[in-house]
Amino acid sequence: QVPLVEFGGGLVQAGGSLRLSCAASGRTFSSYTMAWFRQAPGKEREFVAAISWSGSDANYADSVKGRFTISRDNAKNTLYLQMDKLKPEDTASYYCAARGGGLLKGAHNYNYWGQGTQVTVSS
Repeated sequence: QVPLVEFGGGLVQAGGSLRLSCAASGRTFSSYTMAWFRQAPGKEREFVAAISWSGSDANYADSVKGRFTISRDNAKNTLYLQMDKLKPEDTASYYCAARGGGLLKGAHNYNYWGQGTQVTVSS
């Protein structure tokens, strides 16, 4: 088990920034690939970004590339998502997830999930 708790969601104007955090419990955080997903009302959960256990590799969805940055601090058991130049279409619940393998984009590949944090971008 890898309990995950997200923080940092909120309401922001278009063009603004937010930083999400995901705190993990336990001693094995540094061995997991971590990712962020998001889900808007009436839509399927979609991949946002993923980062390798070491932090040396990362993947992004085309829709956020150049605006969002995923990072991690294994000493603090924390995953981050820096979101800049936010758009109304970024409005969704954001979830962090963990898996014990390489970087993959499909939600079904991730074993552990947080409860989500809401991000709302006003126009």
